[in-house]
Amino acid sequence: MKKNPILQILMLFLSILAVSTATASAAETVSKYGTQKVVYHVNYDDAKKQSSTLRNIQNHINAVGAENLDIKVVMHGNGLSMLIKPEALKNLPKFKTANANQSMIQKIDQLKMLGVDFNVCANTVKGRQVDVARDLYDVETSHIVPSGVAELAYLQSKGYLYLRP
Repeated sequence: MKKNPILQILMLFLSILAVSTATASAAETVSKYGTQKVVYHVNYDDAKKQSSTLRNIQNHINAVGAENLDIKVVMHGNGLSMLIKPEALKNLPKFKTANANQSMIQKIDQLKMLGVDFNVCANTVKGRQVDVARDLYDVETSHIVPSGVAELAYLQSKGYLYLRP
């Protein structure tokens, strides 16, 4: 079967147009939003609200591009419930909820793969007697900050925009 040269040229032109449009769109996004440093504040234990916050972060990345963002999530107080494993709740009488179920974990993992940092308040860990290794999902020593509130103030002083959805 013979290929039509006009059809081949048309397909090539459409392919080039599609690539250039996508490139122009990406460039427009960068020029509109630039690079951003953002800290998301989580100190509430409502699983739906926490999930919505993670969705907001994903939407933020989709709009601006992971390569143009430096995003940190700072959790303290009840916000730590986002990372508490459901089976750990029995060990933590100072928490009402443990929201690190499979759905939450998948969202967190996806955001971590895109470069989002999740930070945990040491005051909350100590004051609520949380065993980091046993009770929390995927938290290492490097993820723990001395004070959630102090970390928020510090990041804002370093140019991070504060969001609390």
